[in-house]
Amino acid sequence: MVEVQLLIGDHDRPATGAATFSRLNPVSGEEASIAAAATVADAVAAADAAADAFPLWSSLGPNERRTRLLRAADLLQARSTEFVSLMTAENGATTEWGQFNVHLAAQMLREAASLTTQITGQVIPSDVPGSLALALRQPVGVVVGFAPWNAPVILGVRSIAVPLACGNTVIFKASEMCPATHRLIGSVLREAGLGGGVVNVLTHAPADAPAVVEALIAHVAVKRINFTGSTRVGRLIAQTCAKHLKPVVLELGGKAPLLILDDADLAEAVSAASFGAFLNQGQICMSTERILVDEIVAESFCAEFVKKVSSLPCGDPRKGNVVLGSVIGVSTVERVQGLVKDAVARGAKVLLGGQASGTIMPPVIVDHVTSEMEIFREESFGPCVSITRFHSVDEAIRLANDSQYGLSAAVFGRDIARALEVAKRIESGICHINGPTVHDEAQMPFGGVKASGYGRFGGEAAIREFTDLRWITIQTSARHHPF
Repeated sequence: MVEVQLLIGDHDRPATGAATFSRLNPVSGEEASIAAAATVADAVAAADAAADAFPLWSSLGPNERRTRLLRAADLLQARSTEFVSLMTAENGATTEWGQFNVHLAAQMLREAASLTTQITGQVIPSDVPGSLALALRQPVGVVVGFAPWNAPVILGVRSIAVPLACGNTVIFKASEMCPATHRLIGSVLREAGLGGGVVNVLTHAPADAPAVVEALIAHVAVKRINFTGSTRVGRLIAQTCAKHLKPVVLELGGKAPLLILDDADLAEAVSAASFGAFLNQGQICMSTERILVDEIVAESFCAEFVKKVSSLPCGDPRKGNVVLGSVIGVSTVERVQGLVKDAVARGAKVLLGGQASGTIMPPVIVDHVTSEMEIFREESFGPCVSITRFHSVDEAIRLANDSQYGLSAAVFGRDIARALEVAKRIESGICHINGPTVHDEAQMPFGGVKASGYGRFGGEAAIREFTDLRWITIQTSARHHPF
């Protein structure tokens, strides 16, 4: 069991009033961490500390910020074992998923470091004689990042890395599902020497979330917010930001379709579908939730897909090297079971499934799913995938777009020109041809459309989100005025 304190300014401290909350191991039910339950007063203190640190951090030269972020990346990787242990204890994560989280998070810090000298502007031609017109990007001030539990190191680091590179100071609001994992990110960044108040970390009890979030967004020093999580909560965040006129980047839910055309390489499609549907027990916003397959190749695909998924080891992540470990809680098991029950009642067929043991849940494949079934529309966020058969490319595109979500998608077909045309017609922020729906790289513009959110993380796209674009002119000669 790990005790977690707040990081405000340069200090580890308990919450005001010394309140705490517990996070239980989803497999054993034992206490994994006890964390400080931040109050509104703590949220204000964190924003004040970040505001006080902003002048010094924003005035550092880009190469100095780069040096410190690169140091943080190295330190993060050096503590990989500790991160993996915390992820397993708090979320039931497998060792491989924990290790990948640390690897990609370190890459995100290195990518952010590379961007410190890429925050550029423009000289814009002016119609006014002697006027030098500049478009400059400047840091905005304090940025608040909200990250979820499912990829805690990746998404935690992503929420603050580019904002820091741009010269902003940050408040990282940890998930109540993994407070110790998220707090360790703050410890690493402090150890890297970013400076007191540059990174602040708040943990809070679930019941306190509305008040703490409102206080953070409302604070005068907070200029930008980013949130990764469910569409339901994202809407609430967006409403609060709108009330206070604060720009926000939202990366929300998904119901990723994987389209298998009649000329697809089925072996590659099976491999990508297995990876995309069941990595981290399907608890990824990009997870393959809907497989849309041409009826010509459907039987062959299904036979090979079931064979592949049946071979994936499933069990307690604490006891061995498994692909499918624990889901986040029993509620996930119940949600998936409810979706499957509804589908079967409406005519679907379960090709693969098994009895869950607590939160250890074997993979589920449901065939002959139609758009009238809940499993076609509702995000399962668990180890469950549906298969829908189509008769034409136009029908496949219609089915792919028949969703409120639009984050990630994939298309499999040997005719690349045709596959590209299909990809262009899919309503999603991300689409991969002959690759899985789950794919993330630090330098790529990451984000969705429709109910999957707006704005982009990653690379130069993120610079635009976390800087202000200012128009500044210098009059280099006498200017004529009409009066």
